[in-house]
Amino acid sequence: MTTLITNIKELLQVRETSIAKVSGTEMAILPTLKNAYLILKDDLIQDYGLMENLPETNADLTIDATGRVILPTWCDSHTHIVYAGNREQEFVDRINGFSYEEIANRGGGILNSAKKLNETTEEEIYEQSKLRLEEVMHLGTGAVEIKSGYGLTIEGELKMLRVIQKLAQNYPIAIKATFLGAHAFPLHYKENKAGYIDEIITKMLPEIAQNKLADYVDAFCETGYFSVEETEKIMEAGIQYGLKPKIHVNQFNSIGGIQAGIKYNALSVDHLEIMNPEDIEALKNTETMPVALPSCSYFLSIPYTPAREMIKAGLPIALATDFNPGSTPSGNMNFVVATACIKMKMTPEEAINAATINGAYAMGISETHGSITKGKKANLILTKPVSSYYQIPYAFGSNLIESVFLEGKILK
Repeated sequence: MTTLITNIKELLQVRETSIAKVSGTEMAILPTLKNAYLILKDDLIQDYGLMENLPETNADLTIDATGRVILPTWCDSHTHIVYAGNREQEFVDRINGFSYEEIANRGGGILNSAKKLNETTEEEIYEQSKLRLEEVMHLGTGAVEIKSGYGLTIEGELKMLRVIQKLAQNYPIAIKATFLGAHAFPLHYKENKAGYIDEIITKMLPEIAQNKLADYVDAFCETGYFSVEETEKIMEAGIQYGLKPKIHVNQFNSIGGIQAGIKYNALSVDHLEIMNPEDIEALKNTETMPVALPSCSYFLSIPYTPAREMIKAGLPIALATDFNPGSTPSGNMNFVVATACIKMKMTPEEAINAATINGAYAMGISETHGSITKGKKANLILTKPVSSYYQIPYAFGSNLIESVFLEGKILK
């Protein structure tokens, strides 16, 4: 099927040749075409250009995009959207003065989600999770990474990863799966942390690798969770089973997790609310993508990733939602982009680059997603009529999306 979109007010993130990522001052450059056309052939981008150069096209569907902007769908490289139930009560507890750490110490937090998940059937977890996935697709997300980590048992972790696999099979959205058994220590291993790490390495990882249930391995490297040494053990083991590392680091403290991630060539280091000069320095000239999660900072009232300092140092940044029941119960990438502009002082160009091409890099899919490039997936956001693309972060509470295209088809 051939789809022709004409009279596009502005076509964003146009890249003649595919690039992996943008860094530093390059993040402020968002290549665009005004008064453009775009041709989709089946699930791929076939051609684009200025309306004055529109070739004769035998299209099955023609769409007039007068007054509208088109950009690639968002690439959300950090989510936990497979879970059971919710943690609304903890939301109220925080309003009443309890910190995230205090709630966790009382048996809440990740352990609360793990208890609910292990009590819920795989079928019910799938039914709950598919609703969240459908929601983010309609909000313009065309690729998403989903982590396990609310099982904390062999059965629970495998159950989560099978649900992620089923979602990937049933929906026209790119999904990457990450094994996050090292999300927290289960209660029965509280006094035997080495025992739980041994279970991750000798029991969980072999089973996951044998069944090809994950692309990446992750750990929550943080005070009170997994130490740098423990995180390194898990990364080493994951690599042996063919899983590339991604790590949660520097959410509350800087303890050397970034340096550990770089040492093991992690695809991304995520959170980064607390960044020391040496953390920024360590990331220079590496292949590791720093990922900021601004809606987590918003929801928990914790610091925001220091984007301006990092970009000034020449680093790239990706943006993601951290969609999860405890610290970010939202998968709205439009809000993430707006919050990055409002609270992290990223320009709209930087934020859109961070949420598209750099997000794709942080998921390992930049060859197929994240830009308007011939041969890439036809995953697009068509906005409602807007004055300019600046309206996307400016009108942060409005839904400016008219249509979402996934693999060349309009999402119903």
